[in-house]
Amino acid sequence: MDSLDTLVIGAGAVGLACAARLVGTSPDLLIVDAEAAVGTHTSSRNSEVIHAGLYYPPGSAKALLCLEGRERLYAWCAAHDVPHRRIGKLLVAVSEAEQSTLEALASNADACGVHDLQALDQAHLQRLEPALHGVSALLSPSTGIIDSHAYLQSLLAAAERLGAQLALHTRVDGLHHDGDGWIASGLSAGQPFRIKAQRVINAGGLFARQLAQRTQGMPAARIAPSHWCQGRYFAYSGRSPFQHLIYPMPEANTAGLGIHATLDLGGQLRFGPDVQYVDTLDYSVDERLREPFAQAIRRYFPALDIQRLMPAYSGIRPKLVGPGEPAADFLIQTSAEHGLPGLINLFGIESPGLTASLAIAERVARHL
Repeated sequence: MDSLDTLVIGAGAVGLACAARLVGTSPDLLIVDAEAAVGTHTSSRNSEVIHAGLYYPPGSAKALLCLEGRERLYAWCAAHDVPHRRIGKLLVAVSEAEQSTLEALASNADACGVHDLQALDQAHLQRLEPALHGVSALLSPSTGIIDSHAYLQSLLAAAERLGAQLALHTRVDGLHHDGDGWIASGLSAGQPFRIKAQRVINAGGLFARQLAQRTQGMPAARIAPSHWCQGRYFAYSGRSPFQHLIYPMPEANTAGLGIHATLDLGGQLRFGPDVQYVDTLDYSVDERLREPFAQAIRRYFPALDIQRLMPAYSGIRPKLVGPGEPAADFLIQTSAEHGLPGLINLFGIESPGLTASLAIAERVARHL
């Protein structure tokens, strides 16, 4: 049976970031993923936004790791030629009734350590984005966009340069500790395998809970819940009316931030995501959603041409809470919490997981 120092299960942004961080001190490192390519699920099916860290509870892991991760990510992109741009985001109050919510967001951002927000009145907002309807806004200059696929490839390349190896089509079906290390077993390219590792990172994303359930000795009470939350996107054909990312006020009693407008690096405008909890992996986007999307978008973009809205793609986030429940924090579960040596479980790594990925990897390294 082959033996190695570190096994990273899951080749999304967080798993690859962990591999790139750990391989310098653990060159005998293997990354495995059940899919045919890296980042197949949550990491490549999102808004591709580098978040500034405005929304999360001050002092929470999401707030701290987003802020640290944002700066690490911008530096990584510059050092590794990953396409990105600090495009800026407008948080918009479309009516006077939303002004208090906007002010609360500004206060929360300040408490989180984000001190560069700029308040805009209606006149300033109209000069900046003439097609946008709103009575006031906050400009977040630290918000950006990134080519998530190029980022994933850069992490993989950095890890492989220092000796890490990647095995795709490789599913871990079970983990158990034999007193001298972790035995991982499963299927690789359809063939059974067993491998031994001293340290294991469960960065399984949507499937992290299932892997924890198949980990011998894992206390049932320490296996975090997982709720799959789908978000769908529509593209807007033709030239974009906006130069910035546009975010309405967060919707009350939902798991999302509202249907916002984002741009990719090619200038393509897209709207989303909405929020729908699902039980199965379903990445389809129903054309019948066009009208509900249009209704939400017209609140801040009255001139929307519904015929230019085209179904684009969807993603699914692993949430720790279900519909109507308060938002949960990232859960970076260490040996001190579950009692098993050399194992770290990463649960509920949803937004801002891409932005925070390098900071999450740094925290994982400190715990090993």
